Amino acid sequence: MTALRAITSVRLQVAYAAEQGISVSQSLAGSGLDAGMLQQADATIEAEQELVVIRNLCARLADPVVHGLAMGQRYHLSSYGVWGFALLSSPTFGDAIRLGLRYLGLTFAFLDIRLEEIGDEAVLVLDDTALEDSVRPYLLARDSSAIMVIQEELFSLRVPLTTLNLRLAPHDPAAFEAVFGRAPVFSASRSEAAFSLGLLDMLLPQANPVTARLCEEQCHQLLVQRHSRAGVAARLRRRLLQQPGRFPDMEALAREMHMSARTLRRHLAKEGTGYQELLDEVRRMLAEQWLTLGILTLEEISERLGYSELSNFIHAFRRWTGQSPARFRRQLK
Repeated sequence: MTALRAITSVRLQVAYAAEQGISVSQSLAGSGLDAGMLQQADATIEAEQELVVIRNLCARLADPVVHGLAMGQRYHLSSYGVWGFALLSSPTFGDAIRLGLRYLGLTFAFLDIRLEEIGDEAVLVLDDTALEDSVRPYLLARDSSAIMVIQEELFSLRVPLTTLNLRLAPHDPAAFEAVFGRAPVFSASRSEAAFSLGLLDMLLPQANPVTARLCEEQCHQLLVQRHSRAGVAARLRRRLLQQPGRFPDMEALAREMHMSARTLRRHLAKEGTGYQELLDEVRRMLAEQWLTLGILTLEEISERLGYSELSNFIHAFRRWTGQSPARFRRQLK
């Protein structure tokens, strides 16, 4: 939950929601995302931003569980980038599962998934206890359905399940049988899917140990990169850059991030910064960019940075750089 994630999952869900009569603006409301970002192939977002989209969908879908099952069928291995290629090139089914779980942070899953070997069965535990009730049924259905798509694309066949227990209220079993190949036991104490332990040793048709090793190295680098950019300060900095000149105050930012101002201040302090320091950093970066471009006047830059008086901007710029904006611009020339 602390790592950034690709925007792909939001794009898939917004497209599905549109088919159900939910507009893009309704799906993205309150997430800090816009329709333009959905077209950026390499865009990364916070897990919380996707959760906002999911809350919007769950509030408008008649039966989130049924729609979650259908949505999960759209998460093909190709949707996951290098993580998907790493699984495809793994030597065995067991290798693919273990590698996939090591780098679960590169997927779109919100479940905490783990593999247990109990007797002659392999058990995938689908832990949803950390999820809020408003989205838990949808995400349990979606993520478990997506797992079935992954294993079918690895094998070109469906792995026969010996057990399927779901922490969901009873539903028409037909929709579940279509996805899992068997009706689940509803209202279970924990969600889990079991299959024969021997299937873990089944060879994958596209196995390539060299490719698998290279892909795993890329997975590791990508996960480290996403974690390093996912701190609270980084989130706040990106938010301040979204609408230059209309910078929300600490209290408004805290509400957007679903925490109190005191909690936000504490998180920033742990990362060695504060709201004012980040605001100054963003303003300085924008000011230097605009001064370098040479298109805007000092008055226009001052206004875009949210200063009521030009003198306030000049004073702040001197504090940041030790020189006036006019001198900075002259030196560039």
